[in-house]
Amino acid sequence: MTTDHEERVRERPGRRWHLPAGSTAQGPYALDIDPKRAGWDRSSLRVVDLRPGGVHTLVTGESEWIVLPLTGGCTVHASGDIFELLGRESVFSGVSDFAYVPRDAHAQIASGAGGRFALAGAKCERRLPARYGPAPEVPVELRGSGTCSRQVNNFAAADTFECDRLIAVEVLTPGGNWSSYPPHKHDEHRPGSESVLEEIYYFEIQDRGGTAGFGYHRVSPSRPGGTDVLAEVRSGDAVLIPDGWHGPSIAAPGHTMYYLNVMAGPGEQREWLISDHPDHGWIRDTWPAQPVDPRLPLHGLPGPGGISGQEATR
Repeated sequence: MTTDHEERVRERPGRRWHLPAGSTAQGPYALDIDPKRAGWDRSSLRVVDLRPGGVHTLVTGESEWIVLPLTGGCTVHASGDIFELLGRESVFSGVSDFAYVPRDAHAQIASGAGGRFALAGAKCERRLPARYGPAPEVPVELRGSGTCSRQVNNFAAADTFECDRLIAVEVLTPGGNWSSYPPHKHDEHRPGSESVLEEIYYFEIQDRGGTAGFGYHRVSPSRPGGTDVLAEVRSGDAVLIPDGWHGPSIAAPGHTMYYLNVMAGPGEQREWLISDHPDHGWIRDTWPAQPVDPRLPLHGLPGPGGISGQEATR
């Protein structure tokens, strides 16, 4: 018997899962992916560029949102609260603070100096309070080792910041390394082992000497007719993952790869549970014998959130 999730995937033959920069631009957004556009139920991502003095109004509707500076800082007015986000020079320069905005609200985002801001969203049921997420409290993990080393900024991971449905993290992969490896999936409900999550990858690739960088991302089917993607990704690109084994994400030598993961699912529990690809999970056993890439962390040590090591996949 097939699940509702599997039936929806089968109803979308030929859909474009790799979305090049600009291909989803709409209105004020450089990138605009909502559940209707993605063909699923919950996960959303928008990117808005604000000129100096620019203002953007966000009507949250049925979704909860996190305002995350990619470049620059901003002021967020939401539900009677005002949050001053210091932001950052770029996604490669440091961890950012952020603001959580609940469903059924109006928010205003204003930037005196201008900047680029991600709006990560998920349809949800509960209306939680608007909140500020300080950068020093974001837990940073160094995952894997050797050429599988990467850095994960867990600003809204399932166990670090309360949301109703939304899960979001940032991953930084030094040039030449592989992340999201071994390939993993989260497209079946298996209590305690795997959770169903719709996922968006949004990429930025660090330029070097005026040369634009690139990387590669793979999604392979976990069932007949499932998602199958091999994409060259560049700054501003996104990849939709409704199902399937995803990984590796490969950074070209000399160019650090950044991606923002936005996830949400139908499960009663907000949790990130994954299954490794059975042909490649053995790679984990090689990690203890190798040092973590000495280029990590890619920026200064955070505050109380700290840095930890974890044999996770992303």
